[in-house]
Order: sequence, then C-alpha cells, then structure tokens
Amino acid sequence: MLRKLSDLPKLAITALIIFAIINLLIGVVLRYFVGAITDWLDVDPVPFTWVEELGEMSLAWLTLVGAAVGIQQRAHFTLHVFTHKLPPTAQLWIHRFNHALIVGVGILAAWYGYQLCLLNRTLATPGLQLNLAWLYASAVVGGILIAVYGLAMLVAPPPQDEPLHGTE
Repeated sequence: MLRKLSDLPKLAITALIIFAIINLLIGVVLRYFVGAITDWLDVDPVPFTWVEELGEMSLAWLTLVGAAVGIQQRAHFTLHVFTHKLPPTAQLWIHRFNHALIVGVGILAAWYGYQLCLLNRTLATPGLQLNLAWLYASAVVGGILIAVYGLAMLVAPPPQDEPLHGTE
C-alpha cells in the first residue's frame, strides 16, 4: 500500500506530461490550421485561450511535483568540488545539511504557495474561469512533497551503491 502511495506522484507526472503534449498539439492545430481556415472562410475565429491556461497549470504542477520526485529518486545534479577531500564523517554531515536545506526550501515553497492560494482564491482565469488557487496549489503540494522527500533523504544514510567520496 505504501509503495502504491509513493508511486502516485510518478503517475501524476506521467499523466501531466501526456496531457501537456496533447494540449500543445491542440494549441498548434487551433492556432495555425483552424485559425487559417477560419480566416480563409471569413468566419469567426475559434477561441483558444484555454489552451494556454491549461498549459500553464500543467507546467506548474509538472515542475513542482517533478522536482519532488527528482529528490526522492536522487536524480538531481550534485557538484562535489572539495567534499571528496574531506573525511567520510564530514561528508555525511554535508550530505545531511544539504537535505536540511532542501527540506527548508520545500517548507518555504509550501507556505508561500498556501499564502498565494488564500490571496488569489477569489480570482479566476480569463478563459476557463478556473480558480487561480489551483495554480498556486501546485506550490503547496510540490513544497510538501519536497519537504517530505528531503526529510526522508536527511534521515536515511546515503545509498550503498553511492559511497561517500574518498571511501572507495
């Protein structure tokens, strides 16, 4: 059950990528083909502002949830400039400090995302009239996931297949 729950953000990212690709294709068709046809036939153009609104929302959710999944899978780029020259204990503390910073950034993103949700809950997007709180809720959910995954990496030892530098 816990494994299925941890796979939920990955499934959401997959669905968002598929949705964003389809949304972009619809936007291209509406803008360049349907727009040209309606101009040629001299009929009213088809409004497609909703494509941009959905694209913006899906990109926000994809970015923040994707960043959290990257933390969970240890997929983010790290640069070891001088840490490999430090003793393993110091490297471990630097590893923990880095993940503590990640937790702090996640909490900060969630807090300010929540504040933005409260501030913009009465506003709506111009095309679809969607509540703007849905856009900023991506920062809340992504920030919480970043904080949770960062905390899990903070308390967990570095993986055995990635030894600390200088201990190989």
